[in-house]
Amino acid sequence: MSKIRVKVFADCETIKSQLRKDEKFSQGVRLYAVYQIALGKKAEELEELYHTSHKSICNWVHRYNAEGVEGLKDRPRSGRRSRLDAAQKKKIKEAVLQSPTLENFSSGVWTWALVGEYIRCNFGVSYRKVQIYNILHSSGLSCQKGKGYFPEAANREEQIERIKKTPTSRSIKRSIVRE
Repeated sequence: MSKIRVKVFADCETIKSQLRKDEKFSQGVRLYAVYQIALGKKAEELEELYHTSHKSICNWVHRYNAEGVEGLKDRPRSGRRSRLDAAQKKKIKEAVLQSPTLENFSSGVWTWALVGEYIRCNFGVSYRKVQIYNILHSSGLSCQKGKGYFPEAANREEQIERIKKTPTSRSIKRSIVRE
């Protein structure tokens, strides 16, 4: 009698992304790779097992030799430098905290497009929507949707009652006479 094969219902990419989120797990994997190198395995042999290059495995070993287990932790990665300096970001924050009409915009609220236009006009830098969000978020601001105010909504119920096709007393009399 053969054994039943165990099945996983998630795809490999989902599992892989979940593994990468756990810092302790990735540190443990790296430590185990260092352990296997210490046992005499070659980095090239471990490439397929760890789904990484032999250069990365060599780097893990060098970092372990230099710093111990702490060297196997993920390090912060630097991204592209911002095209705006701190003073420019401060000016953007100050402008957004005020009304856009003060900056000669015809809108009453700041939108993504208006903030982008403000940055482009004042600093000569174009950004996409996501980057504008990141700039605002780094300044401690968040984007909020405006709540629409419609003055005509106050009389809406009366207008609906007027428009409704409800039988009037005259139309009721006509239907009785026809029957």
